[in-house]
Amino acid sequence: MSNKPPITVSRLDAQRLEALLSRAPDSDVVDALEQELLRATLVPAAEMPDTVVTMNSRVKCREEVGGREYTLTLVYPDEAGPSKVSVLAPVGAALLGLSVGQSIDWPGPGGKPLRMKILELEYQPEAAGDREL
Repeated sequence: MSNKPPITVSRLDAQRLEALLSRAPDSDVVDALEQELLRATLVPAAEMPDTVVTMNSRVKCREEVGGREYTLTLVYPDEAGPSKVSVLAPVGAALLGLSVGQSIDWPGPGGKPLRMKILELEYQPEAAGDREL
């Protein structure tokens, strides 16, 4: 991912993700997510800005080249399914910590870079008071 905007991650999400990554098989996405966590600004969940994509957030985003819009929920791997993207999928790892209005490049099918822009945060657990999700 060549374009790396600043990201913010809650300490709770970082702890849970570090535990997940310690058990995950090695992959490019695992390596990328580890690097994202290392460069992230960590904040207590209670201080998380309500415009930042956190775990279990539902986000409206647009793939900028094709213009297609998606509503996705960022989840842990065992919860992935239709419209629920795993944090261990390339787009999931790319979304974590982004703020509304930010864009990021992520590897699409065949390795072709795609650009995803965050349009709106429809739900964020921290903003809703659901910090234990």
